Amino acid sequence: MTEIENFYQLVTFGKPEFIPWRTPDHHAAYLGAYHENFQGQSHSSPVGTVWTDVWGVTWKKEFNGVMGFPVHCPLADLTQLDDYAFPDLNDSKYTARLYERAGQAEGLLISGAHNNLIWEKAYFLVGMENLMVYLYTEPALVKKLFRRIMDFQLALAEHNIKAGCKIIAMGDDLGTQTSLLMGMDTFNTFLLPEYERIFDFYKDKNVVINFHSCGYIEPLLDTFIKLGVNILNPVQASANDLESVHKRAKGKLILEGAVNSDVVYGGTEEEIRGLVRRRIDLLGKDGGYICCPDQGLNFPPNNIRILEDEVAAYGKIG
Repeated sequence: MTEIENFYQLVTFGKPEFIPWRTPDHHAAYLGAYHENFQGQSHSSPVGTVWTDVWGVTWKKEFNGVMGFPVHCPLADLTQLDDYAFPDLNDSKYTARLYERAGQAEGLLISGAHNNLIWEKAYFLVGMENLMVYLYTEPALVKKLFRRIMDFQLALAEHNIKAGCKIIAMGDDLGTQTSLLMGMDTFNTFLLPEYERIFDFYKDKNVVINFHSCGYIEPLLDTFIKLGVNILNPVQASANDLESVHKRAKGKLILEGAVNSDVVYGGTEEEIRGLVRRRIDLLGKDGGYICCPDQGLNFPPNNIRILEDEVAAYGKIG
């Protein structure tokens, strides 16, 4: 069974032959998806770099290996929303890279990206504290902002389909270490209706949806399943009850991640291999699991090789 055949058996709850350590995809994204600008400045720039991305958010890179932080939010005054110019995806300067990278897939599945789907995009534009206040003082304006962000995402979705994407990576970080960033009533009122628009679009086209949300996300599991999430990552081990998550997700949702990143970063070979085996025993003996770190860090290459080797050796099914 090829890697791609095994992947589709996995996500359809068929009969995969092995637990993978990755999705077999080649990533394609519009220019600006990762807060870069047209001059090439981004989170990979040297420490001390200050740049303004294509959305008008100004970032500062403060620590090596860590993404920058917003230092200027163009919609801090949300009453100026009508004057704000969203990136125009009819302009090929935003989308040319997406199509170029899609053409380089070379036997892998093409995956498109909706980084910062609504919530994160909104607080980068407005500021986290400002947005939290506006939820109560200007709820109609917040809904209008979310609607316009989703209008952009749906325009991007059309390009993703045209480029041949079979997997869509999207996400919003909705959890802290111990709770959601908002109550369920707030989520259901402001975010859920917009999420439904884009999930319905992709479900209609049988695209695999890989949704990213850091932190404690257990209260949202049923919502993710109902929306049509196929793969949920990173299933942060330090913030969620993995046994409970597995029981609720089994047969409904593929879990990706759950291997504590601190162990992969600084653990011994024995510790890494032991943790991989425990995670596969808990989450993936019957499939339904992609075994990888629960955060994206600059891991020591040898530690990643140890993880991949152990997944390959221990992750055979049947």
